[in-house]
Amino acid sequence: MIFARICSGQARDLDLFALAYNKWVGQLFRLLVLNRTVSLLLCNTLTQASDTMISTVRMMTCWAGLLLMSLGVVTGSTVVQGTDCTEIKLFSPDASSGIYTIRPNGFNISFQVKHFYCGLQVYCEMRNDGGWTVIQRRSGGKVSFNKNWQKYKWGFGNIQNDHWLGLAKIWGLTRSKQHKSVLRVDLWDFEGGSVYANYQDFRIGGEKSAYKLHVGIYSGTAGDAIRGEYAGIDQNGYGFSTYDRDNDGCSPCIFGDIAVNDCSAKMGGGWWFSRCGSADLHGNWHSRGNNRGWASGLHWNTWRSPESYSAKATRMMVKTIEQ
Repeated sequence: MIFARICSGQARDLDLFALAYNKWVGQLFRLLVLNRTVSLLLCNTLTQASDTMISTVRMMTCWAGLLLMSLGVVTGSTVVQGTDCTEIKLFSPDASSGIYTIRPNGFNISFQVKHFYCGLQVYCEMRNDGGWTVIQRRSGGKVSFNKNWQKYKWGFGNIQNDHWLGLAKIWGLTRSKQHKSVLRVDLWDFEGGSVYANYQDFRIGGEKSAYKLHVGIYSGTAGDAIRGEYAGIDQNGYGFSTYDRDNDGCSPCIFGDIAVNDCSAKMGGGWWFSRCGSADLHGNWHSRGNNRGWASGLHWNTWRSPESYSAKATRMMVKTIEQ
């Protein structure tokens, strides 16, 4: 089925999507048992309609695709399996860790149709207290995290390995009014040890707020690096920064005899910087932990303080809980 092939590629360009469906729109809607006249009208008007009509037809076609998937007409990896990994685990307790297709409740219908009509593929961590949706993973230096705003918005990397899921997707995962989200940060060192940090009520704002970070109560063994080692560097409440979109509050920030205007440029990756701060898991990956003199690294400074240390591996995951 052509729809399944398009979805399997996670196509985002709706113009190409609409063109590919010029001759299939009628058939698609007949599958949904809609009025035959309406189906034929949609097909016939595609070649002669105004831009507004084409846009409307395109939108309706995508809605039809969403419904087809929800009905199970489209099969395989494109079928949506839940709103998030927590829901999948709830209804399938024996589910194993791996790639699943979800559609978060936080996406309104127009946003879904425009960007995620095929669903959103994520990696679900199902072991132990499973049901976690992985939003970040780092275990080596093959994937650079020194990316621009657009890359951080939509995500990059391979979701089975090192990747960033994307701010727009994390926003959709965490904005549900029916649930709250927990953020878990896992850190591994080069000596075989590991620690974690949990944050209740994790969410980020929309793009107009620069995807402003909000975290609630901390618990864990890694220390609360988001709020920082000392006053004045709390990242909670700050927008996301990249080298081409600066929201870090530095104008400049003074560290000893060093003036810093742009934390993202200094640290080498995007993050919720506040006067740079104590947490940044998106700097350069290093093959050893002791990184004295390295400005850029996988830093969680409340973990090995006062030692300057860059983690061997990191993982960030979210999980929903009932309000």
